[in-house]
Amino acid sequence: MRSLGLVEQWPVDNVAVAVIGADGRVLGTHGDQDRVFRLASVTKLLTAYGVLVAIEEGAVEWDQPAGPEGATVRHLIAHTSGLAFDSPTIQAPPGQRRIYSNAGFGVLAEFIHESTGIPFADYLAEGVFAPLGMAASVLVGSAGAGAESTCGDLARFAVELQSPTLVSKELMAEASTVAFPGLNGVLPGYGNQKPNDWGLGFEIRDGKSPHWTGTQSSPRTFGHFGQSGTFLWVDPEAQAACVALADRDFGPWAIEAWTPFTDAVLADLRDGRA
Repeated sequence: MRSLGLVEQWPVDNVAVAVIGADGRVLGTHGDQDRVFRLASVTKLLTAYGVLVAIEEGAVEWDQPAGPEGATVRHLIAHTSGLAFDSPTIQAPPGQRRIYSNAGFGVLAEFIHESTGIPFADYLAEGVFAPLGMAASVLVGSAGAGAESTCGDLARFAVELQSPTLVSKELMAEASTVAFPGLNGVLPGYGNQKPNDWGLGFEIRDGKSPHWTGTQSSPRTFGHFGQSGTFLWVDPEAQAACVALADRDFGPWAIEAWTPFTDAVLADLRDGRA
């Protein structure tokens, strides 16, 4: 894919990218697919999938009470529990605002630990990483931002997001559909979004502007980006996913680079240049 060469212009020391089709084929790569990168908030995609596995197994249920009074597992994973960004401070009643919360993902991971008796890092390793062959992936810090992985591993994960094997297709469809629609909030790095749509752990592109995906990305596109210079998106209408991992923290360079890159990838896909 010619578009993947655009990453050579990014002001980073190391970058790895991959585009993966809905049929599981890797359509193109660039950079060292085995280099380990910090994922920052792309970690939330892995954590969310661990929660989906717990739901699928019946270890927890969406509407079980968890976190602040009145909140549930569903509220925590959809950033509507009312918890602040990075502290246990309660800033709103559950279900009233979309408050992006690392703290909420920490509470969520601890709830899975308490419900299963398995530390969440181990639950993620045993329930997601091992069965998907993600041998280089590990959760070494918080459930919201503490994972490390490779582009090769996340390409395997992107295959799973498009054709789930560890959870039902119905559960994956629910997770990638807007939860608590109509709520406004701040998308880190991109400001206030009205609405700030989110699924169950997966950010939904919908009509957000500005956004870290492409101007040509479908509204159904879902995924996450990380402050470490990383992103993963799945565009169901393009029938493809893209992983990009870099070793420079998010900033103006990423805002300027990521959107035209994604638009170029989508153009390659439309024109059959995969």
